[in-house]
Amino acid sequence: MPSAYTVESPGPTQDVLGRVSQGEVIAVSGATVHKDPGKLLLVTVSASGVPGYPVSNAQALVGWIDPQITVLPREAVVPVGQTTEEYKEESDREMSSSQDAAVQAAFAFLKRRGVNTSSIKVSMHVDDIGGPSAGMMYSLGLIDKLTEAEESGGKTIAGTGTIDKNGKVGEIGGIRLKMLGAKRDGATWFLAPAGNCDEVVGHIPAGLGVVKVSTLDEAYAALTAIGQGQTSDLAQCEA
Repeated sequence: MPSAYTVESPGPTQDVLGRVSQGEVIAVSGATVHKDPGKLLLVTVSASGVPGYPVSNAQALVGWIDPQITVLPREAVVPVGQTTEEYKEESDREMSSSQDAAVQAAFAFLKRRGVNTSSIKVSMHVDDIGGPSAGMMYSLGLIDKLTEAEESGGKTIAGTGTIDKNGKVGEIGGIRLKMLGAKRDGATWFLAPAGNCDEVVGHIPAGLGVVKVSTLDEAYAALTAIGQGQTSDLAQCEA
């Protein structure tokens, strides 16, 4: 029987400096693009029990006993009565809006550092991922591509957080699962919104360093510090 619950687990990650089936995740024209040997991973949550992705009661029961799965009442995740089409449209709209804000925030950041962005055009492509929570990583990826520095220092760094055009990083859902997905896919560091710190403390996977950030400036400073191996003074989440 269909369940009244949603089952969430660590989803796939995507290197925003890499490629998907449609081409580069962040495609840039009108400017010189610089390569970075590392990876900047956006992270996701895989959800069943949302419109278009049914889940059985048996799957929900298994999820309750698995520490890497979260089970929630469906109405806590999606509006009652939302159709598959409405769910997809909302998810796609949030992703598109997030990408637009990410470009604006990145351009504002670059302009403050003397970069002329007037002739730069940006398009973003990612396969089967929706929602607004990749905004900060899109901004960091774009900045990385348009600056000569190899910000990651060759490391794999993950992160999450919404972004607005002014560069403010906002909290997101599912951060515990996203940290697990980041660790699984090779990340050694994770940039987390300060607003999610209460969910981070006590749930960090072994071997993953977590840095709290509130703005794009803070996220970029943390990224470059990690790339340079200067991590002792990075801001941590506290209980």
